[in-house]
Amino acid sequence: MITAIVLIRAAVDKIPEVAEAIAELDGVSEVYSVTGEFDLVAMVRVREHEQLADVIPGRLNKVPGVTHTETHVAFRTYSKHDLESVFSLGIEDAD
Repeated sequence: MITAIVLIRAAVDKIPEVAEAIAELDGVSEVYSVTGEFDLVAMVRVREHEQLADVIPGRLNKVPGVTHTETHVAFRTYSKHDLESVFSLGIEDAD
């Protein structure tokens, strides 16, 4: 599974509509409204790299109200469990 994090700027008066339209796209698993430089963050999950082109520039960028995107492709996924083992010092919790 390939994951891309897409940072999105949208027309201020259309943010909820833009978020809902993006959330409906195949390949988009979640859309978050956020604070900061960008208005929305979309998580795109596809099976093959070529599908990123279909989802992001092919459909997501064309949603009315989207003014700018910045895409980051994830190399690895770390779950909470994975991170606990990476940072573990070998000391077990005393219950």
